[in-house]
Amino acid sequence: MRAPIPNAALQTRIDDVSVDELRATVEALAVPRHHSADVNLRIGNHLAQTLTDLGYHVEVRGQYRTVLAVTETARTQPAVLAGAHYDSVPGTPGADDNASGVAVLLACARRADRQKPLAFAAFNAEEDGALGSREFVSDRTGIAAAHILEMVGYTSDVQRCPPNLPIRLPERGDFLGLLANWPSRHLLPAVLQAASTYIPDLPVVSLTLPPLLDALPLMQRSDHDPFWKAGIAALLWTDTAEFRNPNYHQPGDTPHTLDYRFMRRVAQVLLAVLSA
Repeated sequence: MRAPIPNAALQTRIDDVSVDELRATVEALAVPRHHSADVNLRIGNHLAQTLTDLGYHVEVRGQYRTVLAVTETARTQPAVLAGAHYDSVPGTPGADDNASGVAVLLACARRADRQKPLAFAAFNAEEDGALGSREFVSDRTGIAAAHILEMVGYTSDVQRCPPNLPIRLPERGDFLGLLANWPSRHLLPAVLQAASTYIPDLPVVSLTLPPLLDALPLMQRSDHDPFWKAGIAALLWTDTAEFRNPNYHQPGDTPHTLDYRFMRRVAQVLLAVLSA
């Protein structure tokens, strides 16, 4: 089978994603910002204003202040959603967890095709049981599929494997991990195809959980889980959190520890997926 030919216009937008832009976003966000803190409110308002300035229809939804931005077509058609949480664990700057995900989200929002039904959601209170995304899913219809960014900025020479994982992981922690439950598995081929077409130097490891295994607590620990429970197809995009990053939920989760070239590749793949 002949390899797909990259779309030249999309390639230009993909190439435009900037390491410096991603770093600047992470540095601006990486302060302790638990959902109960005043700084968290200011960051949520900043994200809402940024997305408004980009031309999206923006609202701050619910008790937990999910920032939702949609294109005009997403107001009348089921949307593909990209999401990331903007809170952190108390006392931690949360550069990887999860300023990295928000930085990738904003980079894609800046370059997305506004003619497509797309939504961008910055969730709050993920660190307290994904309260923001649970509230959002319970009060929101019209999402065709979701791509959830959870820690996408750290690489390492060492990669540990979660217990009882049904696949072997590479020994080097420089890959993007994708996690799907059984009803969401149809989303994986498009992501893998986008990666191989546009960013072939980004290793991607995907795992589809068989029925019932997605109920294990380890597999539920981010904003993808409320979508799964609501029957909405969703993929988790991750650098595997504490199984790679020793700064997980620690004061040392700071901007200078991240790999912004890796983050750029993740953003480029997501942009290609949202442009399909």
